[in-house]
Amino acid sequence: MRITPHLSFDGKCEEAFLEYQRILGGKIATMLKYGDSPMAKEVAPDSHNRIIHATLQINDFTLAGADTLHGDYKKPQGVFVILNFPEQLVAKKIFDSLSVGGEVYLPFEETFWSAGYAILVDRFGVPWKINCD
Repeated sequence: MRITPHLSFDGKCEEAFLEYQRILGGKIATMLKYGDSPMAKEVAPDSHNRIIHATLQINDFTLAGADTLHGDYKKPQGVFVILNFPEQLVAKKIFDSLSVGGEVYLPFEETFWSAGYAILVDRFGVPWKINCD
């Protein structure tokens, strides 16, 4: 079994995945727009440039995402994407990059279980927890 987080966006999926690739590395394996998919005739023309499916491959990990159709977006609740790093400096750098334009709930700091831990929601509305193993 493999678990793949799937993120939802309100028209910002492509921008978010390009930013995640810049910050986290890896390769965008899929970036398919509604207008280029077999569903093109079934969605309104104003949704054709939205992303129906995106994947970012980082080593053995896959992050997936898509834009909702206009009016269907709901803010994520009750879930975080947790990123674990073996090195404190790398974890802090990722935190700093993801937090630009977002909202920091817990600044990157040492805890009793970690050399560095932080909680944020990025500028795309995605909740993250950054942890240093």
